[in-house]
Amino acid sequence: MLLSRSQSDFSLSLSLRRSIVLFVASHRSLRYTSIMTLHLKNFAERYRVTNGKNFKLKDFDPGDTWKCKSKEAAHDLLEHSLERLSEMQEKLYAQDEWSLLLIFQAMDAAGKDSTIKHVMSGVNPQGCEVTSFKAPTSAELDHGYLWRCHKVMPERGRIGIFNRSYYEEVLVVRVHRELLDKEKIPPPLVTKNIWRERLEDIAALERYAGRNGTVIRKFFLNVSPAEQKKRFLARLDQPEKNWKFSAADLGEREHWSEYMNAYQDLIQHTATDSAPWFVVPADHKWFTRLVVASVVETLESLKLEYPKVNAAQKRELTAARTTLLRTK
Repeated sequence: MLLSRSQSDFSLSLSLRRSIVLFVASHRSLRYTSIMTLHLKNFAERYRVTNGKNFKLKDFDPGDTWKCKSKEAAHDLLEHSLERLSEMQEKLYAQDEWSLLLIFQAMDAAGKDSTIKHVMSGVNPQGCEVTSFKAPTSAELDHGYLWRCHKVMPERGRIGIFNRSYYEEVLVVRVHRELLDKEKIPPPLVTKNIWRERLEDIAALERYAGRNGTVIRKFFLNVSPAEQKKRFLARLDQPEKNWKFSAADLGEREHWSEYMNAYQDLIQHTATDSAPWFVVPADHKWFTRLVVASVVETLESLKLEYPKVNAAQKRELTAARTTLLRTK
């Protein structure tokens, strides 16, 4: 039977669409297979620092994307990682033994907020809490500098995220020494060794937390001065981003070298096997998110499982089911 022109066109269109769908699916499958060969753990290991003895910040390129050359290429692996994170969080919560603390530190405009928002998008908010640390309050200044962070450490079964942290005390306070005067520390205790002493205290706190079941992973989002400048200009030029800009940010740029020296020193003295630093390239936000998603590897290493039901509990479940079936 001869087809009308409209029927012929429709048949051709349908055939073409099917071909396109098959091509896209095939292309996506190949891309997915290719990127999945670069296991998430590989991204984590490349930027992990567990021994700071020979650490030099200059050895880490802010623009690095390793073997992942485009946003599109990273998309599938990132989505897979977010799904796994959601699954593992549920087991973390159910098991109620471990907790996970993620610490984010960076210069302004490095992308901390957007990274946290994107990577944790699949997490149940009931089992996760984000704490942002601003300038300390008068009440916080009346305590030791670790107090305000320690009191909000995640409880068992939960994920805690620190957007900035106690590390500000060896960063901004170190660069702006006048802030130290506001902490009311007895003068005899403020010696030339104060920064080394603080790093020792921080390492001790993290060691204590680890020995009590809190797994700590620390991320320094390593943005370049050129990329930070580009993002600042975007905040100035795009009306919808004006609210993000602060004149104080420009002042901090003048202390870039001091901050980089402080970051290098703190990583050298607080990077350990149990609480490693990840020096994450931050010039490409899509790649930053992929590396941070290595948190999945951390959770999987804990071998989390749903609690097993014993014989008595099984009898209770059976009885409850019987009761429910009897009711209308």
